[in-house]
Amino acid sequence: MTTVIELIETASARLTQAGVSFGHGTINAFDEAAWLVLWKLGLPIDDLDGVAEQTVESSHQAEVDALITQRIETRKPAAYLTKEAWLQGVPFYVDERTIVPRSFIAELIADGSIDHWLSERTTRVLDLCTGNGSLAVIAAMAYPDVTVDGLDISADALAVARINVDKHDLADRITLIQSDGLAQAKGPYDLILCNPPYVNAQSMRALPAEYLAEPALALASGDDGMEFTRALLATLEAHPGRYLSPEAVLVLEIGNERENFERAFPDLEVVWLETSGGSSSVCVIFPFAAHQAKAPQ
Repeated sequence: MTTVIELIETASARLTQAGVSFGHGTINAFDEAAWLVLWKLGLPIDDLDGVAEQTVESSHQAEVDALITQRIETRKPAAYLTKEAWLQGVPFYVDERTIVPRSFIAELIADGSIDHWLSERTTRVLDLCTGNGSLAVIAAMAYPDVTVDGLDISADALAVARINVDKHDLADRITLIQSDGLAQAKGPYDLILCNPPYVNAQSMRALPAEYLAEPALALASGDDGMEFTRALLATLEAHPGRYLSPEAVLVLEIGNERENFERAFPDLEVVWLETSGGSSSVCVIFPFAAHQAKAPQ
């Protein structure tokens, strides 16, 4: 008989030896192995200490081994194998129709970092590029007096988002809309949350297989990664009253693309927010200042 912790350590060693990549909910082989092992055994994924010394029958051990083999051979993110991802302690359904949720905006909502720019007049929220709906759900949970529109160009992603909105009983406060950018937005909004495609072309070519397993539509954004953001800000410039209330703020995530962002928008005044990933991934634009973006060189 082997124990849960021994099974995790063996799985961790296999993942390390295989050279799989992480970043879809875990950042190292041990944490990924713990997630997969505990999930497969039907044990709580947040209580490893409590179950570490439990023994595992050989039949269940074989099932775990098969799951780890699947993770290695397919290079799919673990969330696609478990059909579940967690963001700020909230569980979400996920599959290959949408990227695995991992937005830093979620932690900024949870820890109150953006509350400074909100008020009692903040009642309408837009989650643009909602994907599986996780930010829309977390925003609705954090701000019980708001309604949220979740927009995405992908009908497949919105189908996944519908599962999560219903899962958390928020259908009366979250409206899902298929939209290319802001085309079908029902503004004006008091708060726009946007974790858009932002990966530049060079980075896309270098992505590990785990990231290439995700929909490219939700990742790639032109040569400099700013194609979507450039169009978004141009639309807000052209029609501010249609999409933005007088005190509206835009919370925008741009990943590792701050250099390209600042090159594209050299005159745009923003505030960079501190996250667990540093202070170059998420910014607040407020009150919305319109500036023409420069085209990539």
